[in-house]
Amino acid sequence: MTHTLTAQDSPVFSVLSVLLGYPEQDWLDALPELSDALPAPARERLDPLFVFLRGFDDVIDLQEAYVATFDRRAAHSLHLFEHVHGESRDRGQAMVDLQQEYLKHGLEPATTELPDYVPLFLEFLGQVPPPAAEDLLGDAIHVLARLGDKLAESDSPYACVFAQLRAMTAVQPEVLPDPPEGDMEETMITFGPQADGTEPLLMRRPGDGAQPLVFHPPRARAGHPDGSPT
Repeated sequence: MTHTLTAQDSPVFSVLSVLLGYPEQDWLDALPELSDALPAPARERLDPLFVFLRGFDDVIDLQEAYVATFDRRAAHSLHLFEHVHGESRDRGQAMVDLQQEYLKHGLEPATTELPDYVPLFLEFLGQVPPPAAEDLLGDAIHVLARLGDKLAESDSPYACVFAQLRAMTAVQPEVLPDPPEGDMEETMITFGPQADGTEPLLMRRPGDGAQPLVFHPPRARAGHPDGSPT
């Protein structure tokens, strides 16, 4: 069944963004409100993660589990372009393009995180018009599904977040090649205004133009081995 995003889906993206974020006591205390903000099918799909999060009496223990899941395993990285470009130079340009997409919609990251940080991207999808969110999710779902599959292979409760994202798009994820190996350019690329790591992850600003986004290799996008257009 084809899923068309509506304004009712925007809070779902926002909740998913929070659930994938580094555990903090304030939003853990708000888990009932986060659950109530979800439509019933999404709430049911995400129940394994809510159960997991509620099972910790000490936020420090949960934070350690979070770091073990996402920071110590490259296959579980919450940075989209690591799964596409690895540490190659192409990753820097991809992040510049994604930053420009944020700016085009009048939003600017207000965090020290890089533009391809998944919770930041999901918060962005929750703040743009549904047609734009639908197009961007359809482009990114190939990478998001790959990450979700890796988490599912490890029996991580966080895998259900990516199952929910797959349910929100009619685009069928394609199998991506392994990311290339290589060094990032030595020049540091700076994103966002005087980032201070405070909430929210995005701040509103006047928009401008942007380059087309590429979340995965041209071969996967175009359907031809050489990446030539259809």
